[in-house]
Amino acid sequence: MAAFIRSYADSEQKQTDSFTLLDLMQETTGYGPKMWGDSMIGFGQYHYKSERSRQEGDWMMVGFSPRKTAISLYVYSGTPEQEELLTRMGKYKMGKGCLYVKKLADIDRDVLKKMILFNIEYLEQTYGKQ
Repeated sequence: MAAFIRSYADSEQKQTDSFTLLDLMQETTGYGPKMWGDSMIGFGQYHYKSERSRQEGDWMMVGFSPRKTAISLYVYSGTPEQEELLTRMGKYKMGKGCLYVKKLADIDRDVLKKMILFNIEYLEQTYGKQ
């Protein structure tokens, strides 16, 4: 993971934030980091089956990617608990399935930890424990 972060994160700030997220997500989830694709670091996994199509597969429970424009945080499933937490998150932008932050200092880390835990709880209730 360290080599990926050093090579992919394009600024010292993004590298520092990525190493902090690596520790925070591992400590919060209890799962070790794993690369998903060529640019995402994920923690835990679940198996999903779409009710509307034949699509199914495995995916990370939570994760992040230190992209050029912002750090993508994959911690959101749209639960009511998460919606309430977003009001206290801090400075972020919303994507389809993720949150974008410029730097970790812009958000409340305790709120982020709660977002992570609610996301894992939702995925385990929906898809079962792996």
